[in-house]
Amino acid sequence: MKRNPFGALLDKTTPPEGLLLLTLSVIIGGSTGLAAVAFIHLIAIIQNRSYTTVHFLFPHLGIWSYALVPIGGALLAGPVIAWFAREAKGHGVPEVMQALVMSGGRIRPRVAIAKIVASALCIGTGGSAGREGPIVQVGATLGSSVGQILHLSDDRIKNLVACGAAAGIAATFNAPIAGVAFAIEVLMCELKVRAFGNVVIAAVSAAVVSQMYLGDRPAFTVPSYTMESPLTIFFYLLLGLVAALVGVAFIRMLSWFEDVFDNWNFPLLWKPAVGALFLGLLGVFYINFTNTSFSNPTEFQLGMPLIENIPHVYGPGFTFIEEVLHGGTDFWILALLVLLKPLATSLTLGSGNSGGVFAPSLFIGAMLGGAMGELFFAWQPELAGPPGAYALVGMAAVFAACARAPLTAMLIVFEMSNDYALILPLMLTAVTATYLAQYLHPESIYTVKLVKRGIRFDQGRDKDIMQGVQVREVMLRSPLTIYKNQSLAELYQRFQETNLLGFPVLDENDELWGIVTLQDMERALSAEAVNLRTLKVEDLATVDPLTVFSDEPIYTAIQKMAPRDLARLPVVSRKSKNKLLGLISRSDILRAYDVGIVRKQRGQLLEEQTTLRREQYNDFTEFRLKAGAYAVGKNIKELHLPGSINVVSLDREGVLHIPHGTTSFAAGDIVTLFGRKNLLKSSEKLFLSGKK
Repeated sequence: MKRNPFGALLDKTTPPEGLLLLTLSVIIGGSTGLAAVAFIHLIAIIQNRSYTTVHFLFPHLGIWSYALVPIGGALLAGPVIAWFAREAKGHGVPEVMQALVMSGGRIRPRVAIAKIVASALCIGTGGSAGREGPIVQVGATLGSSVGQILHLSDDRIKNLVACGAAAGIAATFNAPIAGVAFAIEVLMCELKVRAFGNVVIAAVSAAVVSQMYLGDRPAFTVPSYTMESPLTIFFYLLLGLVAALVGVAFIRMLSWFEDVFDNWNFPLLWKPAVGALFLGLLGVFYINFTNTSFSNPTEFQLGMPLIENIPHVYGPGFTFIEEVLHGGTDFWILALLVLLKPLATSLTLGSGNSGGVFAPSLFIGAMLGGAMGELFFAWQPELAGPPGAYALVGMAAVFAACARAPLTAMLIVFEMSNDYALILPLMLTAVTATYLAQYLHPESIYTVKLVKRGIRFDQGRDKDIMQGVQVREVMLRSPLTIYKNQSLAELYQRFQETNLLGFPVLDENDELWGIVTLQDMERALSAEAVNLRTLKVEDLATVDPLTVFSDEPIYTAIQKMAPRDLARLPVVSRKSKNKLLGLISRSDILRAYDVGIVRKQRGQLLEEQTTLRREQYNDFTEFRLKAGAYAVGKNIKELHLPGSINVVSLDREGVLHIPHGTTSFAAGDIVTLFGRKNLLKSSEKLFLSGKK
């Protein structure tokens, strides 16, 4: 294979790692900023051209033109998604998260082009979606592509992906701080100082480029709001609670529509158009029901800004959000939009069209906050304050409930409004909405899509992978130990010789008694008048430590270590809880995660290459042989199994065997059979029945 010239140049020059990543962060940030500017202008061009053309070509359609344009956009976006890059389907962020966790941050470069084109067509023609999700995916793809071209490690590529994502938020909303928070809180799930610096530089670079072309102003011009009274905080608390309910309802609605369209046996090419058809009908209903007046062809000819002249359920809705933030909007329109905007977004993205959920969640929050603000103001005008303040805080509350990212929610609203006066209500409602939504629905709007694919996240890692690797596969067998009656001098010497950070402590019967760590030793040395020769290990060690069984999954070990931030756990036998089998540490868990990823990817590859599990008449069954079972002591030939039943594997004490005709079965074996469904049950009974 021909060597990559960029990677070869990097090998020859060997620049300092910090300087290289810093330079790449600036390049990715600036490139993402340019992509965001081009994307925003492309949306505006499509919006003007599409609605103006339809109004002039088909003037007799009237308001029905608002139903025709979204369908046309979906018919153009569908082929881009179906034929060019299916990763462009939906709101994009889950695909970035999956790439970070499952494939070392590697994303196909073509995704960036497909996402920009498909999302611009969707949003420009009225699709109820935001532009931030596409730009996050585009920025992440740029970062991933640069890392792959230079043949960087997985950790470096992941860092560049986070840089691109932060740059996308910073450029789209002119909110660099929120961009950094989004990358760390939603994508990276952890804070590393070196990675944090690169993400900041990328966000700043993107914001600078964006301001050069789009101007340096907040996304919204908002009046200066303050809390009328300390008691007003209770109104905001109530807003946070209701926002959690609305956010969870939005997540479930979007997920339901995704399931409906995904399970529908219909070409992906046309699914977005079907969703656009229903969206168009919804838009026409909204215009008629609310008696909203929109521009006529004469106003289009005079150059009226079209973004202000489409139904409020269409597009990101930023213009109408600003109206609501100033107050005075009719309560019933706000309440209606709290119901219709989630439906419009679910029809758009659930059907497979391309766009983001960031802006729709902000829109829903503004409508909810404005509606509740009107109610509070009508009830207690002097105490409640202006409704526009609740609309501003509601934006953060609903987004926090949907994304489970309260810090990002607070910062994005603060930067978009440039108003610090309401920071206390922002903090309270965002955190309240996040916790209640987490209780009601464990998955966020970004992770719920991945759970359906069998990918469950915890602290940026796939929980299913950690469930699929057992402790015994990665534990340290025969670890170095020390006896409880040995002196501290011997313990000190052991630490010096091995550079280890802890030892299991055994009693005189060679059974596990406790555990002692370097921290215990340091505390002993810091005490006055300590005598290392007279004190024993048992004077320092922790008695009856937490343990884990060798056949438990790695995730169980993580759960036991997490509450007290333990660095290691003794591994014991189920037969005797004091029999030490090994030791598992954090480094072993990291290695287990890599093993799990390889195993899961291999399983997915095998699943794609075979249709055995998908056949209508065949299936698998798995069971454990107990002592006294008929198959114990016999081989496959002696069992006389039906010809359509095969013994595909045999797990004996954690070791997987491929059985042959002469393989004998033993008590405790886990047997896997494959064959005709109508014969599997009887074959299993043959194995498990009593002696014959």
